[in-house]
Amino acid sequence: MSTDSEIIQRSLGQPRAFAELFDRHARTVGGYAARRLGADAGEDILSETFLVAFARRKSFDTSWDSALPWLYGIASRLIRKHRAREAKHFRSSVESAQREEHISHGDLETTIARLDAEISTRELAPRIAALSKKDRETLLLYAWGDLTYEEVAVALGVPVGTVRSRMNRVRTRLDPARAITRERAMNDKEGAVDGRFRARA
Repeated sequence: MSTDSEIIQRSLGQPRAFAELFDRHARTVGGYAARRLGADAGEDILSETFLVAFARRKSFDTSWDSALPWLYGIASRLIRKHRAREAKHFRSSVESAQREEHISHGDLETTIARLDAEISTRELAPRIAALSKKDRETLLLYAWGDLTYEEVAVALGVPVGTVRSRMNRVRTRLDPARAITRERAMNDKEGAVDGRFRARA
């Protein structure tokens, strides 16, 4: 079975070969875009992503076997242009929850699970919407794109340390109670250590 890198290299001489990449990843990239912006805008993003990818296929880093992080990076940049729609999508999720119309899909629940945070959908949606553009994009690539930190870093063109920092910040903002508990635990631990030193003195 050909790797994505091999397909892209082959498509440089045989453009039709690029269709294999679409067949392989369209559902995943389209699903991610639809979660970010809704079904209609998601389809537009999917089409644009592969048009851009085809046009820029010469620039693909062939040291990567999978093109998925690269495709997510293109999709994410296109999604930035639809930021207003994205925020509106999250607001509608909150309104649905307020009307006791619980979201049937597991999107937000998946986010919660991957962040190990026990927060209700009603609380989580507005917090995601309130995140900075960079933090929200990092979170959703990780939670909905199901990428590793390293793959998120490739998709966004940033160091993996930046991804880790953003995710730590996101965890704190999405679950402030847990952050406070963690801070108290650290303070208690430091106090205990300090107490031991004082006792020895």
